[in-house]
Amino acid sequence: MKKNYYLVVLIFVVFFAISFLTNILGAINPNVSDSFSLNGTMTGLLPFSFFIAYALMSIPAGMIVQKLDEKKCLVFAWILALAGALVFSLFPSFPVFLGSLFLIGCGMAFLQVIIYPLLRVAGGEQHFAFNSVFAQLVFGAASFLSPLVYAYLVTHLGNPSLPKGIVISLISYLTPDTLSWVSIYWVFSFVSFLMITLILFSRFPKVVRREDEIAGAWSTHSELFKRKSVILFFLGIFSYVGTEQGIANWISEFLRTYHGFKPESEGAQTVGLFWGMMTVGCLPGMALLKVMDSKMVLRIFTASAIVILPCTLLGNARFALVGFPALGFCLSVMYAIIFSLALNSIEKFHGSFAGILCTGIAGGAFISLLIGKLKDLIGLQSGMFLLFLPLVYILAISYWAKPLVKNATIGE
Repeated sequence: MKKNYYLVVLIFVVFFAISFLTNILGAINPNVSDSFSLNGTMTGLLPFSFFIAYALMSIPAGMIVQKLDEKKCLVFAWILALAGALVFSLFPSFPVFLGSLFLIGCGMAFLQVIIYPLLRVAGGEQHFAFNSVFAQLVFGAASFLSPLVYAYLVTHLGNPSLPKGIVISLISYLTPDTLSWVSIYWVFSFVSFLMITLILFSRFPKVVRREDEIAGAWSTHSELFKRKSVILFFLGIFSYVGTEQGIANWISEFLRTYHGFKPESEGAQTVGLFWGMMTVGCLPGMALLKVMDSKMVLRIFTASAIVILPCTLLGNARFALVGFPALGFCLSVMYAIIFSLALNSIEKFHGSFAGILCTGIAGGAFISLLIGKLKDLIGLQSGMFLLFLPLVYILAISYWAKPLVKNATIGE
């Protein structure tokens, strides 16, 4: 099929928008906690409400997309995100926020299932690997930008002496004075509305999935769940996303609690750097994958994270500001390598297996919640040592994984 350059660019825009909406919780958590007087466990319910949607929606979404066309499902996904962002912007309370996060999470789960097959068709199969990596770079760039936009909004809304343009003045009018952080959800509402408009006026090719890309019936998934390797790799994705979100969602609160940094300035900036360094880490990771086995690359990056984590949690303020972004760098290659090792370890049912792996994204719900509970019991610093468990599991994958197909390196 001839490449559809417009659609490829649109898909990259979708990746950017997904990331922009998804990875803001770490920056706003301290402000949410203060506004609603939340303890650690209640704060942990925020990422739980978002990521549990992946557990509930990933497999059904794959089946629904095959019944309907991609365009309708993309519009539906962004309508869910718009509804979630808009209802909380209009009625900012804690129960509404939990429901809002779940709606946005459902929309994002749908999008994750749709856009990869669509990217393969629009960009051409021979370019799919490159486009997938580039999409991850776009994803990381948005994760870096989102906390900075939030910091800009809160700073300008909270300081009458700073100049306000038409947009800031309008958002200020719509946002309660005591809940300036809610302003970012007006931005999310606009982004979601813009995505709906762009998709409605775009032409989409018909996505023809290969047999191994089709999400099978429930019986197929049941058969896969009987395989030990499927469960182990599912736990690998669960562990990775749990680690990623367990760090990102608590960076700002950790810096405020133990080093006195403000969430809307140093906290938001460090969260942004965490995601930014995750993007930067993709580049050397890609280079290493061309000269060594992917299991060895995973081992190097994971072992580095295990060393850096205690130094970050126990070190001084300067090390914390550097350590959290360094952890983002270490995490950069883990998801892609675990996912590829998983799919390359079975001979069929790759579409259904991919849906199961995406369900493992729910790890971001449970580990963040557990850290919040431990924060109430033994303190956030001690609670974040829980992250050693998923990191050690990921390290173990680099030893026991036995893919049927290994990554190609130079000279092979």
